[in-house]
Amino acid sequence: MFLHKTLPIHEVRVENPDPVFAEKLLEQYGGATGELSAALTYLTQSYHTDDPAIRDMLQDIGTEELGHLEMIALLIEQHTKRASGDLQDKAYQSTLFAIRGPGPHLVDSKGTTWDSRYVSEGGHVVRDLRANISAEAGALNTYEQLIAMATDDGTRAALRHLATREVSHTHMFMEALNSLNALDKPLFGDLKPDETVNLYFNLSSGPGGDERGPWNREPTFQYVAEPLHEAEQQQRGASSSRSSRSK
Repeated sequence: MFLHKTLPIHEVRVENPDPVFAEKLLEQYGGATGELSAALTYLTQSYHTDDPAIRDMLQDIGTEELGHLEMIALLIEQHTKRASGDLQDKAYQSTLFAIRGPGPHLVDSKGTTWDSRYVSEGGHVVRDLRANISAEAGALNTYEQLIAMATDDGTRAALRHLATREVSHTHMFMEALNSLNALDKPLFGDLKPDETVNLYFNLSSGPGGDERGPWNREPTFQYVAEPLHEAEQQQRGASSSRSSRSK
């Protein structure tokens, strides 16, 4: 059951409306990393797990994202409907609102219609939680860019709250993964890896092309410095083995 109260989850107060900036805000309404995508993603994912606590968390966060969608809608509405007549007329000549009218629309900042393919759900809770961390990072980056472009204090305050909640959600997803002992394990599901699972192939050359770090060092990984040379040796060995069997 969903209940709607006409009380925003955070104050939305635009003092200096700007329809041009409102067009940018559409990215978080009908865009790939927007709040609608997030809400539908988490609510759908909640039915992929039998863990009641993680299901509850995903449904809580998904519902919160619907509140964030409302905040974006109110921001767009105030930036388009409350602008002075001259500013509106000038802005509408070069924005999507010239055709669609004021207020939010299910498109991104370039006018591309929202697509259900933006909803990231894969039927496995570990996969979903990892995807969510990436999605929150994408949304946070968008909010940081919007905050940098905003000139209205009330808008910046609302966007700062939305960006902060992206950080909060990321932390929650990380803790959920940790509760499943899956925060730092690359493998999940029933896959049985082959013998290359711990190999790191050095496939870059030239200045800066042979850098080492914990991602390619023993004991976790075996560093293959010259993958082509090793592949050629393996191919010769296989050819020799086939030749011996044919005699």
